[in-house]
Amino acid sequence: MKKILIAFILITQAFAFAQNSADAKKLLDEVNSIAMSYDNISIDFKFVLVNTEENIKQEMRGDVILQGDKYVLNAFGITRIFDGKTLYSISPEDEEVTISSENTEDESTITPSKMLSFYKEGYNYEMDIVQNVSGRKIQYVKLIPIDSNSEIKNVLLGIDIKTKHIYNLIEVGTNNTKTTITVNSFKTNEPLSKTLFTFDKNKYKDYYINKLD
Repeated sequence: MKKILIAFILITQAFAFAQNSADAKKLLDEVNSIAMSYDNISIDFKFVLVNTEENIKQEMRGDVILQGDKYVLNAFGITRIFDGKTLYSISPEDEEVTISSENTEDESTITPSKMLSFYKEGYNYEMDIVQNVSGRKIQYVKLIPIDSNSEIKNVLLGIDIKTKHIYNLIEVGTNNTKTTITVNSFKTNEPLSKTLFTFDKNKYKDYYINKLD
């Protein structure tokens, strides 16, 4: 009888986990579907990195404009323009432009163009807690890398239940570094310049051009 009871509990737990995972995937797919329905997305955000063991804390504000795979990201004093094929990193402080392909070597890296779809490969996910933030209900989904050698321990994605927009992303590294990106404003279908995602080399004639293979 005891063995039957234990087996029943294990089956019940397995079913509950599968249902939880299915609910999490359904929510993530809905968030991605809504985001993909917009012609473009403009986000202002706050970035905070904390590692208490190393006594490190970094804070900054940034913004990103997304349109399909293309994006313009302003963060840490550097502007990054990705036209869908080539990434241009512009540093006014160093008067340097670095030209490369987007980083695809590390599949765990969450780049702006993958921000709304990164969960589709390499992660298991489950529903986490619901928090009330200034009257908004935020449902968290926990994502755990399948690769046991990943430098990411887990990712918490906070989703506004009403709008199905991302509220924040919390990434915890295996070295216990915690990175939090909180969305301050989320705008969609803004009028954009046709040349927004085009790198104009004439603007940077005095810059050092660093082309990476």
